[in-house]
Amino acid sequence: MSSGEHVPQGSLPSSPQIAPADGQLAVFCVGLGAVATTLIAGVEAIRGGSEQPIGSLSQFGTVRLGRRDEQRVTRIGDLVPLASLPQLDFCAWDPYPDDAFVAATRAGVLDQPSIERVGAYLRTVRPLPAVFDSSYVTQVNGPNTRGEETHRQRVEAIRADITTFMEAKGSSRGVMVWTGSTEALLPDHEAYHSLEAFEAALDRSDRAIAPSMLYAYAGLGLGLPFVNCSPNLSIDTPALTRYATEHSAAIAGKDLKTGQTMVKTVLAPMIKARMLGLSGWYSTNILGNRDGEVLQDPDSFRAKEQSKLGVLEGIMQPELYPELYGDIEHQVSINYYPPRGDNKEGWDNIDIFGWLGYPMQLKVNFLCRDSILAAPLVLDLLLFADLAQRAGMRGIQEWLSFYFKSPQSAPGVYPEHDLFIQLTKLKNTLRFLAGEEPITHLGLEYYDYFS
Repeated sequence: MSSGEHVPQGSLPSSPQIAPADGQLAVFCVGLGAVATTLIAGVEAIRGGSEQPIGSLSQFGTVRLGRRDEQRVTRIGDLVPLASLPQLDFCAWDPYPDDAFVAATRAGVLDQPSIERVGAYLRTVRPLPAVFDSSYVTQVNGPNTRGEETHRQRVEAIRADITTFMEAKGSSRGVMVWTGSTEALLPDHEAYHSLEAFEAALDRSDRAIAPSMLYAYAGLGLGLPFVNCSPNLSIDTPALTRYATEHSAAIAGKDLKTGQTMVKTVLAPMIKARMLGLSGWYSTNILGNRDGEVLQDPDSFRAKEQSKLGVLEGIMQPELYPELYGDIEHQVSINYYPPRGDNKEGWDNIDIFGWLGYPMQLKVNFLCRDSILAAPLVLDLLLFADLAQRAGMRGIQEWLSFYFKSPQSAPGVYPEHDLFIQLTKLKNTLRFLAGEEPITHLGLEYYDYFS
């Protein structure tokens, strides 16, 4: 969402000070569905030594330091002080009352033996009653919901849940992650453009304030980082961006980049790098989990569609290359197909053209597992958001764009969608936080060109 507010240019400290990752980290999942239960079960299995954190950059990723001929490569967890997996305590809200064991079984992502192995822990994660309104997510209507009448009362109830859980667990810090369903696409509203207007809308319980915004406002007001893993508008407004900054809280979003869009942000930069033309890109998905069901609602689908469609224009920059990308036919569809469950299938037909305008095609069929791809991304995001918080990095965390379809960015700064530029941005930020020099990949220092 565009901002009408002026945000002053930031300045970088010469030597960033990062508070140690001591004590327990409370992880508040808004939504205890397929993604959250796959994350929680996976973390517990890894803590128990029976599984590996495959797909997690924070756990497996490395960063090169200095020149290539120095051969200095370190694990990310050794470069910066991340919270460890045993430090994570999970709490959740969900409109369905099932504990994480039952919810994981119902989601059908993991096989039953995998769920049983961590069943004792999963049964301890019981969702708190959710602040929920089915008019924002029409395909979900569970009984485990709160009865407060006003927005202010709902915010205070969420904050009470947070403080009660952190006190019970002895948590030193917390982070909130939206892992719930996609809310309906909201039209622009005055409440989103300034914090004063937003809080006035809260006071009158305006319908423009969706549940995801109530959770964000509640968490940010307590100084918790907030990560939005869905296409919801949520924190992507000048109002909540300012609120996060005023409360020295980190925010990141939106909409996890897992399957088809991950492929898109790899192939589109390849086409552009070679200055090949692109005349059309047709993407369709079949998906049978709750997310697929929710997206049958036209308003929820429009939120997801907007997130998916913005990627190509951001990468191809048609205003700079009108001959190559000025008339792209870009279509995206999502079809709910219950037999497929969480095993999403994405089809892409890509029409390109090359030298002298001769046409060519690419066709991609990606049979992926939606929550298996999403869970390690959520793990990375909650650990990196906690790192940013301890480093005093308040507000939008653009360096985490790597994880999102629609990454947030500062007003007047276009979001970066190229996966590999995003990865460079992320690793250079980690180098900066560790007091190391960023890497430009220029490479001239290895050759005697100019002597």
